Amino acid sequence: MAEREKIAVTGASGLVGNALVPALRANGFDVLRLVRRNASSSDEVRWDPDAGTIDADALRGICGAIHLAGDNIAEGRWTEAKKARIRNSRVRGTTLIADTLAKLTPKPRILISASAIGYYGNRGDEILDEHAAAGSGFLAEVCREWEDATRAAEEAGIRVVNARIGIVLASEGGALAKLKTPFALGVGGRIGDGRQYMSWIALEDLVSAFLFALQRNDLSGPVNFVSPDPVTNAYFTKTLARTLKRPAVIPLPKFAVRLGFGSELADEMLIGGARVVPAALHASEFMWGYTTLEEALESLL
Repeated sequence: MAEREKIAVTGASGLVGNALVPALRANGFDVLRLVRRNASSSDEVRWDPDAGTIDADALRGICGAIHLAGDNIAEGRWTEAKKARIRNSRVRGTTLIADTLAKLTPKPRILISASAIGYYGNRGDEILDEHAAAGSGFLAEVCREWEDATRAAEEAGIRVVNARIGIVLASEGGALAKLKTPFALGVGGRIGDGRQYMSWIALEDLVSAFLFALQRNDLSGPVNFVSPDPVTNAYFTKTLARTLKRPAVIPLPKFAVRLGFGSELADEMLIGGARVVPAALHASEFMWGYTTLEEALESLL
């Protein structure tokens, strides 16, 4: 019987990690979960990104790593302290992972490091594939630094995939969980004029994309982990309301969004948007479970 390969995962307790870890195990991998407390079982490895420490010896022999950890971008106002936590949690953690993998003997084959479509900034209806330039704004700056932090692994000959993840739709947790209640109560509606694009991916397809990227040696560099069906906020809210069989007639004005969430977060995450397409996954013949928003929402809700 062939020995199962080991893969390290950070952020294993988050929305994506909770779905990804059992899928990795079901697909023949042993998973080492990186945790910030003392390891309490044989499948845990201690690390502390803020202190720059990690139990590198426990990682010897892994075939790769999937790095998901990072402070929740959408939780709380973007104070200067919050923005520092967002940036540091991504850049420091990614630098530590990349540097550690680069020094391992033998070296792992792959690092898949989470990034986000925030890389592209607010771009209206411009169609954006992986060759599109970075945008402007706080999130775009963070995403550039986040991806740059994987450089040590790439220079060591490790295949690096920067997974630019869109809005993750899941039945429990994430953006959909926050939207479900007001829409179910009939008080949901578009944000602003609703013309901003929402580039989304169902959690099931996101997990499949991670598994796919692990196996495809032709995938490296930035890869947009989004569905092939980016939609406007107006279309998204209309479809969500129809799926829940509720009206969506109460738009949320821009000034109210800025008042409630703070101007910077509101402008970059709620009022702004990006029309992102998964060109690299398409070219590699990845098969989505959900190719339209209607299919995804009907299944999830």
